Amino acid sequence: MSVAEHQFDVITAGEAMALFMAADGAPLPAVRSFERTTAGAELNVAVGLARLGLRVAYLSAVGDDSLGRHLLDCMDAEGIDRRHVRTDPYHPTGFMLKAQPRDGADPEVEYFRRGSAASCLSAADLPDGALPARLLHLTGILPALSPGCRELAHAMATRARAAGSTITFDPNLRPRLWRSQGEMIAELNELASRADVVLPGLAEGGLLTGRAEPAAIADFYLSRGVRLVIVKLGPGGAYVATADEQRTVPGMPVAHVVDTVGAGDGFAAGVISALLEGLPPAAAAQRGNAVGARVVQYRGDCEGLPTRAQLDALLSM
Repeated sequence: MSVAEHQFDVITAGEAMALFMAADGAPLPAVRSFERTTAGAELNVAVGLARLGLRVAYLSAVGDDSLGRHLLDCMDAEGIDRRHVRTDPYHPTGFMLKAQPRDGADPEVEYFRRGSAASCLSAADLPDGALPARLLHLTGILPALSPGCRELAHAMATRARAAGSTITFDPNLRPRLWRSQGEMIAELNELASRADVVLPGLAEGGLLTGRAEPAAIADFYLSRGVRLVIVKLGPGGAYVATADEQRTVPGMPVAHVVDTVGAGDGFAAGVISALLEGLPPAAAAQRGNAVGARVVQYRGDCEGLPTRAQLDALLSM
């Protein structure tokens, strides 16, 4: 299937979740009022890409409940193709609670996703035929949800590789979802080795590879066949490495950090959109830095993801 024949630019899969954000700065047990919005790493990336004008498809499952219907409405509003989002009448939609961040610190978060509709996904949910997208984006969350979700992630990678599609992978570690740290490291490194582009954070890259420096983390994955590794350095920017180029791309200054959750997903959306436009790795990292910097200035996981016009204005500053 040629690029021109692809129905979508990007397809991704994961758990869409309802997010309840605290309306005040109290600890979660004392919060009396929450604002509902959306969450889920892969959904965040899908929203970010759709706002930048890309054709995005999403594979997931939600419960036959009000939270699930809210998520479906949000996907429609963002222009995300959801024909492969199944409504499960037997399992609920997952959700999470998030405290209001203070002084830019990582907020307190609680997940309620055990036995959720998305955790019941399996390779059987994958449509027949080749994946109709130029790029498949996976994270380490999907394979952590259940053995069935792990099979789905690998089946999607196999289909994408057979079709000649690019595969991007963000480890997005969720240690509590795994039976052991050793299992998490082995499974995610196996999935990462099947990708063309790997996007670890510095801390999670260190945990997965046992190496502390960005260059050493990148070398670990490059030696396993990955073509491009971009190590996220937070405010420090990103370290970009291919077989032919290694450099650090400075971060974009942020005067006031409001909420750090979702910054990595925004970074991924920026990088993926740039790569699909044919920009070089350093320019892709620069765009990722810009989107991530904008996301941390807003409450919520998706609220700061820019439109194309907003991104252009940001990069011209």
